[in-house]
Amino acid sequence: MHSNDVIAWFADIGLADRPTVGGKGGSLGELTSAGIDVPPGFVIRTGAFEQFIQVLEAEAPLRSEIEKLDPDDLDAVTRVTAAIRARVLEDELPDDLRDEIAAAHEALCPSGEPVAVRSSATTEDAEDASFAGLQDTYLWVIGAEQVLHMVRSCWASMYSVESVTYRRKQDFPEGGVAMGVVVQRMVDARCAGVMFTRSPKTGDKSVVTIEGAWGLGSAVVSGEVTPDQWVVGKITGEIPVREISDKHIQQLPRAGGGIEDVAVADGQRRAPCLDDESLLRLKDIALKVERHYKRPQDIEWAVDRASGAILLLQSRPETVWSSKEVKPVAAPASDPLAHVMSIFGGRR
Repeated sequence: MHSNDVIAWFADIGLADRPTVGGKGGSLGELTSAGIDVPPGFVIRTGAFEQFIQVLEAEAPLRSEIEKLDPDDLDAVTRVTAAIRARVLEDELPDDLRDEIAAAHEALCPSGEPVAVRSSATTEDAEDASFAGLQDTYLWVIGAEQVLHMVRSCWASMYSVESVTYRRKQDFPEGGVAMGVVVQRMVDARCAGVMFTRSPKTGDKSVVTIEGAWGLGSAVVSGEVTPDQWVVGKITGEIPVREISDKHIQQLPRAGGGIEDVAVADGQRRAPCLDDESLLRLKDIALKVERHYKRPQDIEWAVDRASGAILLLQSRPETVWSSKEVKPVAAPASDPLAHVMSIFGGRR
């Protein structure tokens, strides 16, 4: 298999490549080409997954076993998927595939820098979310062997009970199931979080809502920590809402790889994780991304501990309000506080 069939660097791909690199991979390539700061990385294309599955299929049936399953027979689904996941995790990778991934990792991390390994399913950000529940992300992965193991863990997640049951209920053909995997340099984040280019509470498009906490963004995304939250006017740059929470833990890199929960120092727990200058920088980046995509976005960001640089880890279309055909509860208002007051005061 030729290298270009296995590895795709962010600089060489965009949204149009989603069928072969998945949603996350396509988005990270698109952001890179749009001039947004993204930690460098590459995607292991769906062709690599397909090649490996063909090797497994040559030994014993795999996809046909899944297509025989009755999604309501949980015992059978559990038994068959457990056996398939074990094969994906334990069978030998073809040498050429292994060598291609290891070489790309060496090029990305010449000094053994840590990476994030993230599943990138081919339909994950589409309206037909055929791979429900696939959010596998492994952080602070060190060395080629660990990367290869985590890539296989992402592939194996295609055969979770939840994912297989969903596909069977939708009668989705297994031949159409494939996954890309993102391998991306880690950001040693001082703080991280998410931002929305319209209010997630009201749908107001005149503001950017920013949420963040100390350490890696995984604590925010998983809901372990209640993040600080700000609302920033897109045009005015005013910050009418500041909700600073008690951020009791942060997720930090663990020696030897992986992450761990670490208590936040008492003096820092109730301190805002972002200053106003950083908030305005984030707002400007959010607007640049929204202009590029021409629709509201849901964006993951991180601030590098050493340099203070803001890096984006993901951007996907905002779905909650975009899918509603009704008008937002609060229309964009000249008074920057009006949309916030409407949350508490009911519809105006």
